[in-house]
Amino acid sequence: MRRKQLAAIPTGSDLKPIYGTGDPGVVEVLRFFKDPIGMVTKRRAEFGDITYINSFGLKFVIPLEADGSEAIAMNRNKAFANEPAWGFLIGPFFRRGIMLMDFEEHRYHRRIMQQAFTNTHLKGYLQDMQPMLRDRVAHLPVSDGVASNGTAEPVRLLDEFKQITLDLALEIFLGLDLPRAEADRINKAFIDCVNAGLSIIRKPIPGLRWSKGLKGRKVLEDFFYEHLPEKRATQTPDLFSVLCHAESEDGHTFTDEDVVNHMIFVLMAAHDTSTITLTTMAYYMAKHPEWQEKAREQSRTLPPEISYDTLDEFTVLDRIMKESLRLNSPVPGLPRQAKEDTEICGHYIPKGTYVSAINLVSHHNPKLWNDPERFDPDRFTKERAEDKVHRYAWMPFGGGVHKCIGLYFAQMEIKTIMHNMLLHYEWSVPDDYVWKLDNSTLPVPKDRLPVRVRAL
Repeated sequence: MRRKQLAAIPTGSDLKPIYGTGDPGVVEVLRFFKDPIGMVTKRRAEFGDITYINSFGLKFVIPLEADGSEAIAMNRNKAFANEPAWGFLIGPFFRRGIMLMDFEEHRYHRRIMQQAFTNTHLKGYLQDMQPMLRDRVAHLPVSDGVASNGTAEPVRLLDEFKQITLDLALEIFLGLDLPRAEADRINKAFIDCVNAGLSIIRKPIPGLRWSKGLKGRKVLEDFFYEHLPEKRATQTPDLFSVLCHAESEDGHTFTDEDVVNHMIFVLMAAHDTSTITLTTMAYYMAKHPEWQEKAREQSRTLPPEISYDTLDEFTVLDRIMKESLRLNSPVPGLPRQAKEDTEICGHYIPKGTYVSAINLVSHHNPKLWNDPERFDPDRFTKERAEDKVHRYAWMPFGGGVHKCIGLYFAQMEIKTIMHNMLLHYEWSVPDDYVWKLDNSTLPVPKDRLPVRVRAL
């Protein structure tokens, strides 16, 4: 086994070194894309509670236990900064988004943006999204046709969910009814921006991911600036308008540039993460039809239209959602950069070092979860509460001051779509089907999750 130290420990320090394999960055990145859980498990056995990997020409320190993830996420000594790390990964495409800000600037922008996610606004978003989502789910395709192998033609649920969440984002967040071709153009620009962030080749070579991402960013900027004047002129219930008029307790508001930057970032975060969560839930409910039926039975006892007051009554769906987020978190990690010499759990972190709290480190750790690779929503019941054994045992929404600002909106959207799915359809996959994830961007099934859908 190759064993290479990250950096020399300062003379007189009692901090411990960090070791990695020292393998080339391309090898490390491809190894992680191929089998991230296996890579983390092997590194934990080889190097203990922390390691580093070479990635995109940089060294990233990766804690392999929940205490280390907590140290990065909570950042109690303010030794780690978001912007340099996220800026390196996605900055050209999502610059000046809320996740790419630090300390006082982040606090300033978050306090204004929080006005768009108050209970009053969330209730309004939920009420407005009900008829649209109910109609879109009711018109999902079913497996009526016959494929070449003689089986029912599958429905690619990843594609269907992505279209629904984008349309919802455009309607609820933008308050715009766009022609299909224009909506597709905006969707493609978002996809190109997301895909560019984890490009191995990080140069604007025509036809490759990085170049497509830069073009996508320009499309999105032009789109939002075009619609900005009308949103400034009139107050409407959508997020775009709310951000144009949001004002903190101190009277601070966003500039036009602020609004455009935040809208590009929030729309990406809203529809991509929700799409992955829905797809993961659908996969595990297809693999475990007993859980699909449990959730359906509960949905049938509750009102067809979800209200803000009945959200917490969907307890089965809630447990399925949490377990799906554990097994396949839409945002894989929380990257930061050390602003100064510091430490993580007694290990030396030199100034300038990149670090990342990777969700699957905790989510698949057998010290925290009973049989962690098994789909078991009941681990989130009050009686078992496996997610409570450590503050960062379950961390799909991040933590600390950078915890996802739209997490409650996302849960409303996801529960509404799944509630309607359960009332209208049954879906299944062959007994031997096991999905394969593409981890080169955000974790999505390579085959876009083909399922057999039957109307009820």
